[in-house]
Amino acid sequence: MIQFILKGILRDKNRSLLPIVIVALGVTLTVFLSGYLAGVFQDVIQQNARFETGHVKIMSKPYAQNKDQLPIDLALLNTEKLKKELQSAYPDMQWVQRIKFGGLLDVPDENGNSRSQGPAAVMAISILSDNNEIERLNIKNSVIKGGIPTKSGDVLISNDFANKLDIKIGDEITYVGSTMYGSMAFQNYRVSGTVEFGNVGFDKGAIIMDVSDAQQILNMEDGATEILGYFGNSQYESDRANSIAENFNTKYKNSEDEFAPEMFSLEEQNGLGEILAYSNYMSQIIVTVLIFAMSVVLWNTGLLGGLRRYKEYGIRLALGESKGSIYRKSIIEAVLIGAIGSTLGTFLGLIATYYMQEVGLDISDLMDKSSMIMPSTIRAKIIPNQIYIGFIPGVLAMVLGNMLSGMGIYKRETANLFKELEV
Repeated sequence: MIQFILKGILRDKNRSLLPIVIVALGVTLTVFLSGYLAGVFQDVIQQNARFETGHVKIMSKPYAQNKDQLPIDLALLNTEKLKKELQSAYPDMQWVQRIKFGGLLDVPDENGNSRSQGPAAVMAISILSDNNEIERLNIKNSVIKGGIPTKSGDVLISNDFANKLDIKIGDEITYVGSTMYGSMAFQNYRVSGTVEFGNVGFDKGAIIMDVSDAQQILNMEDGATEILGYFGNSQYESDRANSIAENFNTKYKNSEDEFAPEMFSLEEQNGLGEILAYSNYMSQIIVTVLIFAMSVVLWNTGLLGGLRRYKEYGIRLALGESKGSIYRKSIIEAVLIGAIGSTLGTFLGLIATYYMQEVGLDISDLMDKSSMIMPSTIRAKIIPNQIYIGFIPGVLAMVLGNMLSGMGIYKRETANLFKELEV
């Protein structure tokens, strides 16, 4: 019977073409939006994890309360010992220390006089001793001019910042700021290269130096503003991160040290918990809305089709076929049409997602005044559930539409059939 109905669908284009097109368009939209949202949210999460939050982050308790001010006087001390304890307790994770601080960047001319100045946001990482940090921040591929620092005293500067201050590779720059204990700090550095991470907020005025150089200028020996932890597979695991943070904080809960360390999971920082929750609900909302919208459209399509097939139903009833049989076959027909349309829509949706994954959408012009950590190019991402997610609204909406429109079959009066057939 299914083979018979399928032949009817393929041969009678007037009966099946419009519903298939509607289903295909709806499924294409569902599949594409699913991949688009997954790509956007995942990029935001990964960018924040790489540059800001880690999968878990450790700070001193007072620093965590004032972290937006980058209070280096509240930084963690004895970080090497703490890192060894963490590595022993969680050997499958990578632990890195970073220092973030601000200051004034002065660019001297050939006579040693100030040529240009600008506020700088400095991030100190283990450039000289940890290749994982270079890979994690994708520094090699982000270098625009010059190269990665190879010795103490070399720094990287964001390409936009370098152009703004007219800094060339090999130029000497002067950092002006304060130490951990409040005294003035002056230090000369050599620009080894410029970088661009595609992160508008970070690329505005960033300097990257080795953590040992930062410790020296800030008088912060064996200290860091934060220690970040990353899972070995580089993928964030919510339940595991929260469990690790809870266990770690329990250990220091009753500590009398006002600078005791405190751990935070990724979703406890920068509002990322809300973003993760939002991303989980969006696919469900999209599917639900499209099921409703497509059901209404297909209901009307089914009603129009039912009017066209009014005489066909009459003949089938006159030949002795029951109303229930006609109704059930119309539902089977709806399932087949929904499956055909969903297959076509899934294919088109995956093509659109792949295009957005490879090409992306440049939104850097919209992010000029933004300090939020997110990529300047939005990309979609092909995910496993795109293979089947389109069949939910595609088949379900088609079946619901036919069930509603098929109710008219039961309103046919057999007594009037022969009169209708004569006409």
